[in-house]
Amino acid sequence: MISQKTIASWMICFLLLLLLPIAFSEPTRNLKGTNARAPTVQQIRNKEVIVDNGIVRVTFSNPKGLITGIKYNEIGNVLNPYLRARGNLKGTNARAPTVQQIRNKEVIVDNGIVRVTFSNPKGLITGIKYNEIGNVLNPYLRARGYWDITWQTENNSLPKLDRIEGTNFRIITQNEEQVEISFSRTWNGGSDHIPLNVDKRYIIRTNTSGIYTYGIFERQPEWPEVEMGLIRVAFKLNPDRFHYMVVADNRQRQMPTDDDRDINSGRAKPLAYKEAVKLTNPHNHMFKNQVDDKYQYSCEVKDNKVHGWISTKSNVGFWLISPSGEYRSGGPVKQGLTSHVGPTTLTTFISQHYVGPDMETRYKTGEAWKKVLGPVFIYLNSDSTRNNLQHLLWEDAKRQTEQEVEAWPYGFVASSDFPTRQERGTITGRLFVNDRFLAPAGYAYIGLAPPGEAGSWQTNTKGYQFWTQTNETGYFTIDNVRPGTYNLYGWVHGFIGDFKYQNLVNVAAGSEISLDRVVFQPPRNGPTLWEIGVPDRTAREYFVPEPYENTMNPLYLNHTDKFRQYGLWQRYTELYPNHDLVYTVGVSNYSQDWFYAHVTRNIGGSTYVPATWQIVFELPYVNWRGSYTLQIALASAARANLKVRFNNEYSRPLLSAGVGRDNAIARHGIHGAYHLYSIDVPGRLLRTGTNTIYLRQSKAVGPFEGLMYDYIRLEEPSTA
Repeated sequence: MISQKTIASWMICFLLLLLLPIAFSEPTRNLKGTNARAPTVQQIRNKEVIVDNGIVRVTFSNPKGLITGIKYNEIGNVLNPYLRARGNLKGTNARAPTVQQIRNKEVIVDNGIVRVTFSNPKGLITGIKYNEIGNVLNPYLRARGYWDITWQTENNSLPKLDRIEGTNFRIITQNEEQVEISFSRTWNGGSDHIPLNVDKRYIIRTNTSGIYTYGIFERQPEWPEVEMGLIRVAFKLNPDRFHYMVVADNRQRQMPTDDDRDINSGRAKPLAYKEAVKLTNPHNHMFKNQVDDKYQYSCEVKDNKVHGWISTKSNVGFWLISPSGEYRSGGPVKQGLTSHVGPTTLTTFISQHYVGPDMETRYKTGEAWKKVLGPVFIYLNSDSTRNNLQHLLWEDAKRQTEQEVEAWPYGFVASSDFPTRQERGTITGRLFVNDRFLAPAGYAYIGLAPPGEAGSWQTNTKGYQFWTQTNETGYFTIDNVRPGTYNLYGWVHGFIGDFKYQNLVNVAAGSEISLDRVVFQPPRNGPTLWEIGVPDRTAREYFVPEPYENTMNPLYLNHTDKFRQYGLWQRYTELYPNHDLVYTVGVSNYSQDWFYAHVTRNIGGSTYVPATWQIVFELPYVNWRGSYTLQIALASAARANLKVRFNNEYSRPLLSAGVGRDNAIARHGIHGAYHLYSIDVPGRLLRTGTNTIYLRQSKAVGPFEGLMYDYIRLEEPSTA
C-alpha cells in the first residue's frame, strides 16, 4: 500500500520536473529579471513543503499535498486565503472519475472528491458523498435529486407530475477528463407519461467538486396535444445538516425546518394560500410567529445564477449554479423559485410563475419540438476553519459561478444538440431611443428570442433566448448565440413600450453580425401633461406598507425588497376602510400616496368589493377637437378587469380590459407580466379646470384580484 506521504513526494518531484526547464531556459517576459534560479525545496516542521524557483513559490500542506499558496510577482498568494479547500483536489484523492454498476440497480460515479449514486435505469440521484458526509441529500426521502415536469392533455383537467424516470442507461463518455452518463426514456404511447422523449445527462469531471446535468427534451409532430407547465431540477438536502440558506448577498438566513410547517401537528397555522404558513410552535423558538413562504425567495432570471444551502455542522456548502439564461423561459426579469424550506434547492427551466397560463406551454398536434435544458452545475465546497463560515463559502460559490459563466458554453458536453462556442454566433450593435429627440439607450435590456410580436418573449418557453444590457452609450454585444432565426427585442428604463427590430436576425455557426445602429421609438402621441411613477416595469417606486408584526419575515425588515413580506395587500383596507384612493396631480406624492397594488377592499369576513381609484388633475385649457392619450403601463395583473372612465364614474368606459393571471400580488412579486394600454381620450370628455379619471378594478372574488401599475401618463394632442 503506497502511503499518502509517498504520493505527496511524487507530486513534488513532478512539479520540480516542470520547474527545472523554466529555471534554466532563456529569459522570457515571465522570468522577472535575475530572480530566476534552480528550484529549492524547504520542509517546515513537517507541516509544509515550499518549492521556489524565483518565479513562483508554491506551498503544499505536508503530507496531504494540498496546494495552499502560490506566490507570483507581488501577489503573496493568488489562491483564496480564506478557504482551506483552495483547489478542489482534496489532496491525493482526486482522480479520473470511475463508473461502477451494482446489480443493475445503481450506478456510482466517483472522482475522489464527490461520489454520486444514481438509481439504474431511472437516473434519480439517491446519494452524494462529499467530505465526511456520507450523503448530503435527504436520507428519509425516495425523491432526493431529480428532474420532474407537470403536464396535462385535453382529456385531463388536472395536471400530472412526471418524475422523468429513465428506462435505459448508457455511458456516453469515459476518459481521464470526465464521465458523461445518460438515463433516457422513449415515449411509446399511453397516458402514464408525458409524450416526450427525454434524455437526462450527468457529467462528472476530474478535479471538479460537483456534478453537471442537462436534459434533452423532444416531441414528434404526430404525438398528441400536451401542455407542460413546469420543468425543473430539484434537490432535497439532509435536514439534519443544512439549516442556513443563501439566495443573494442580502437574502440569506437561518431557516426553519419542513416539520415546522406542519399545520396538522399544530406547529404552523395556514394562511391565505397553501404555500404560506405562520410558524406558531416551531422547534426553534426564534422562528415563532414568523411566516414561511417559498415565494418570498423568488428571483429574476438575470440574478438567479447561484443559490443554495450551508451546513454549519459539517462546514459544507451545496450550490446550484446556472451559468446561462438561454435555456430558461420568459426573458431576463421573469421571476422564479430558488431555494426554500425542505431544505430544497432547485433550478426551474420552464414555469408559469409570475406570468400565469399566458405562458406558451401548449404543444399542438403537428408541432415538433426539441430543446436542451442546461447544463447547470451542482457545486459543493467546504472549509474547516469555521471562521465566518457562511461568508467564506458563499463568496467561494460566487467565484465558482463567475468561472462557470466565463466557461459558457461548455466545451465538454458530448451531445451534438449543444453547440460549442465555435458553432455559435455573435450580434453587435448600438441602440438609440427616439422620444422627441434621439439619444443613446444606456443600460437597456436587449436580446434575441424566437420570432413574434413585440414583447412576445415574455411568454415564450419553446425556444432559446439570449439577453444582455447595453453599456452607458447604447453599445451591445450578444455572444454565444445558437444558430437559428430570431427577432431582436428590448426595452429601455425610463420609457414605455417594447422594442422590436424590423428585420429577422439569422444566426449561423461562427457568424459575426453587426446591426450598426438600431432605433427604438417608444409609444407617444403628444407632449406630457403629467405622469405618475417611473417606467421601469415594476411597482417598486410606489408606497409599500410596513408588515404586520405577527406575520413577518425578519429577513425583509429594513430591506430594499420589503414588498416580499406576507399580507401587505391587506393594508389597503386599513388605509382606506370607507373610501378608495384619491391621487391629486401636483399635490400627491406617488411614493407615499399611491398604494403599490390596486387590490380589492375587504368589508368584513371573506367579503370583498371592487376598488375605484381616482386621479384628479387640472387643465387650464382643453382642445375640444383634439384627441388626448392616456398611457397606462401595468407591471402586473391577476384576474383583473380594468375599466377607465373620465369625469363620470358611471359612463361608458374608454377601456374595459380583462387582463392577467400572473398572481404576483399573492407571491410577493413587485412585478409580473408587462402590459401597455394607449387609450384615446376625445377632448370633448375633458373640462377646463378640474378633471377626474376613474380607475376601477371590477373583479372582487377574493383578496388577490388586482393590478400593479408601472406608470401612467396623460398626453395632450399631437402638435405635428
